[in-house]
Formats: sequence, C-alpha cells, structure tokens
Amino acid sequence: MDEQQDQAVGAGSPILHLRCPRDVDPELYRLLLGLVAGVTPVVQALPPSAAVADVSGSIRYFERDPAELALMIRTRALARYGLPVAIGVGPNWTIAAMASREPTQGGVRAVGSSPEAVAAFLHPRPVGELHGIGSAQERTLMTYGVHTIGLLANLPESTVQRVLGGKAGRLLSERARGIDRRQVVPAELPHSAAAQRRFPTDTLAPDLVRSALLSLAVELGERLRRRRQAAKAVTLTVTFADRTELHRGRQLPGGPSAHTDDLRDAAYEVYRSLGLQRARVRAVALRCDQLVDAATVAEQLSFDVGREHRLRAEQAIDALNARFGSGTAGPAAGFPQAG
Repeated sequence: MDEQQDQAVGAGSPILHLRCPRDVDPELYRLLLGLVAGVTPVVQALPPSAAVADVSGSIRYFERDPAELALMIRTRALARYGLPVAIGVGPNWTIAAMASREPTQGGVRAVGSSPEAVAAFLHPRPVGELHGIGSAQERTLMTYGVHTIGLLANLPESTVQRVLGGKAGRLLSERARGIDRRQVVPAELPHSAAAQRRFPTDTLAPDLVRSALLSLAVELGERLRRRRQAAKAVTLTVTFADRTELHRGRQLPGGPSAHTDDLRDAAYEVYRSLGLQRARVRAVALRCDQLVDAATVAEQLSFDVGREHRLRAEQAIDALNARFGSGTAGPAAGFPQAG
C-alpha cells in the first residue's frame, strides 16, 4: 500500500468508517452498502452518506489486513460506481470516524491499535474535532483552557463530568482516551415497507376498504418516520374472493414522503383508479417503494391550514407511540390486523 499509516495496522484495528460525498445519490449509497456487505456482513448504515463496518471476520478469509480491505473497498467503489469514498480504519468507531475525515491521497487513513498510536493520533488535535462533541461542549471546555484532546484525556473523569454533566462527561472523557464501547450493529436501509389488512369476511363495501387503506397508511407512515425514511411510490395489492390479485402502483405526486396524509391520498387514488364495482375483496396490502433517507427530502411549505394541523398532530401521535408503544394513538387504531 502507498498510504502512510500511523502504525502498521493489524487485526487490532478492525473498524472501517466510510464517508461518501454529502450529496451522494441514495441509490449509489445503497450500492456501496451492498459492496461492503460483500466483504463483511457486519455493516451498519449511517444515512445519508456514511457507514461503519467491522471486518474482524474477514481478515483471514481475504488474507488482508483491515487497511488493505479498506483500500479494496474504495477501489471497487471507484471502478464500479465512480464513487469516491473516504475510509478511516481504527480500533474502534471513534478513531475510524475521525480518521475518515482526513484520508491520505489514496483515500484511506489507518490508525493502529496500540496506546501509543492512538495517543499520537488523538492528543494533538483541537478538542472540537473529537467525535461526538457538540459546539456548546467545545466552548465550555475551551473556557477552562482545554484546547486539545490530549488535555481533555489527562483530566480526571470526575472533573469532566462536573463540567459537562455526568453521562456526557464520561462519554467524552473516554473517547479522548481512545475508548469507544459501541458495537457495529448490522443494519441496512430497507428498500420497501409493506403491511396488509385481511377482512373477516369478503366485502363489497368501499367504505370498509377505505378504512383499511387509512389504517395501512397510518401504520406505514409511522414505520417510515421511525426509520427516518420516505417513499417515492406506493403499490396497492387487492386480493379478491377467488384468491386472484390485482397490483397497481403510483408515484407520490408531491415527491418522497412519510406523512400519513400523502400515503393515504395516494392509496385512495390507486383504489379509485381500479374502478371496482361488484368485486368481493378479501384483503388489501400497501407497499411503500423506492425508499430514501428522509434527511435528503426537502419539506415543502403548505398553505393548507388543515394539513399543517394534521402534521403537528402526527408529530404528537409519533411521540405518544414512541413512549407507550406503537398503536397507542392514531386515527386507524383498532382496525383488525392481518392474520
């Protein structure tokens, strides 16, 4: 390798932090996640443009050290997708994430796992560069003369806790000393989300079908908002009494959204377009497709006062469901779930 490394990197530095350009296309980002998953199954997406991976189990298989695996991933991303990825390699999440901010000319920055290598990498840096520190915390530390990560690392943890608060002080004190207890949890952004409602008996009632569609929009909207994703399209599947199925899709006219209003309106429109008359319906399913990270979606201003009220109510309902469990609140609560 032609990259300059802080130390020869071995199995003690198995964490890779990958950083794409901030404006990376969501589809390219998904392709990168798939590429990394081909090297190690332990990949955690950090949308909209980053990911972290643990290559501990891949070193022997590929007969390459973590820095070489990082270079292999970067080379493949460039060759296949034209995607320049900066990769940091380190003994834990904090070190790797900081290293990925300043890659070498070859795009990879590797930090060894020895205490000396970690201290040489961390201690000279301004305290504001410590991974996870906030601007208010940085200002507070600087008022006490703590300008570098090294100075923070040498302070007693109890002192840092008194200055920054118990939990935050302990966390930043540990990170300044090169300690990060977080594990990489395999997690990838799902490409779709779906739910189904099955009726107790086959029905001809349009109002009952619309009630089911509202219930599905509520459930899927909450799920997408919890995942911080948004859908570009929906697909409606209607199952009839003879077990045949009809599928119809529709792009969301206002762009990607996770709001119940938008998912409901799209589902209603697809259902109307089917023109069902005397068909007996056994079940309906709604799928949200082409999911993107919600952080990449611009929220459009609305002059519809009613919609604005519903969006505020939606936030309140999400908060209640997050605290007391999904389904605690919502306009479609109580509709029978699919069996």
